[in-house]
Amino acid sequence: MTRWGILGCGRIARKFASDLKLVEDAMLIACGARNAASADAFAKEFNIKHKHYSYEALVKDDEVDVVYIATPHSHHHEHALLCINNGKAVLCEKAFALNYAQVKEMVDAARDKKVFLMEAVWTKFLPPFNKVKQLIDDGMLGDIKSLLVNFGFKAPPDAPQRLLDPSLGGGTILDIGIYNVFTALFFLGKPDIITAEAILTAGNTDEQCAVTFKYNDGRLAQLFSTFLSDCTTEADICGTNGRIRLTSRYYTPFATIEYYPGRLDTKQIIDTGRPEEGFGYQYEARHVSECLKKGLTESPVMTFADSLSLIETLDAIRKKAGIIYAVDEQL
Repeated sequence: MTRWGILGCGRIARKFASDLKLVEDAMLIACGARNAASADAFAKEFNIKHKHYSYEALVKDDEVDVVYIATPHSHHHEHALLCINNGKAVLCEKAFALNYAQVKEMVDAARDKKVFLMEAVWTKFLPPFNKVKQLIDDGMLGDIKSLLVNFGFKAPPDAPQRLLDPSLGGGTILDIGIYNVFTALFFLGKPDIITAEAILTAGNTDEQCAVTFKYNDGRLAQLFSTFLSDCTTEADICGTNGRIRLTSRYYTPFATIEYYPGRLDTKQIIDTGRPEEGFGYQYEARHVSECLKKGLTESPVMTFADSLSLIETLDAIRKKAGIIYAVDEQL
C-alpha cells in the first residue's frame, strides 16, 4: 500500500485526492496546510487520518510514503526540497519550479538523497495523448510538418491572485501555456529557434503569449495562450498524410481524437476507450505508486531530462517575451 500525503489543500489538491480513491493499493493518509481551518476541512472532506498544521509536520509523518505538492509554482522549489531532505518521495505539480536553476537543484537533491521525484505532467499518462503518439509512430500522419495549439480563457474578475502575480509565478506561460509547450516538445522535440511575443502586465507577467518553434528541418509549431479571451483549447498535428486534432480540452482524458486524411473534409473518430471516472489524475498517481514499488527514484516516463528540457524551454520563451520573475537573477 502506497501511503500518500498532500501538501497544500486547495482546488487542485481536492481533485487529486478525489482521484486517489480510484488507485489500487493507494491510501491518502495525511494532509498539511499552513492554515488550520484548511487542513481541518480537507481532512474531514476526504476522511484523512492525519492532518497537520504545517508542511514541516507533514513531511515528518512516519506513515507518509510520498507527498503530492499542490501549492503555487512559486513555492514548488522550497516544498520539494523540504520533502526530499526529509526522505519523502515527491510528485510535484507543474510547473516544476520557476526556472531552470530551481529545477536543477531539486533534481540534484533527489539524486543525492536517492529519493523519488517527478513532475506532475498528468497529460503524459492519459490514454488520448498516448494514442496519438502511437498513431504518429505507426506512420498515420506521414512526416509531421506543423503543430498548432491554443489554450485560453477569459479570466473572471474574481480570478485567483496567482494567475498574474509575479511573486507567485503568474502569467499564462507557466499556468496554461506549459501544456502547449509540453505538447510541442512531446511530438516534435526541442526547437532550434524560439520566438515569442506577449502582452504584459505592469508586473511583467503575461496576459497572453504567442510562441513559435522553428526546426532546422522545416517544421513549425505555433503555441498561443491567453487569459483575455475564450479560445479553442485544441491541438492540431499536421503531416504529409493527414491531420490529427485533439479536441477541447486536448490535455485531459476527455479529449476526442479526430483524424482528417489528406485533403478530405471527412473526419474519422479514433477510439480510445471509455474514459475512467474521475478527473484523470489517477493515471499519474498509479505510475508513481508503481515506481515506488519497484524502488525507482526517477520515472522512466516523465524523466528528469524531460523536466529539465521543459523548464529550459519555458525560460527561453520568457526571456524572449520579457516575462520576468525575481528569481531570474539565478539564470
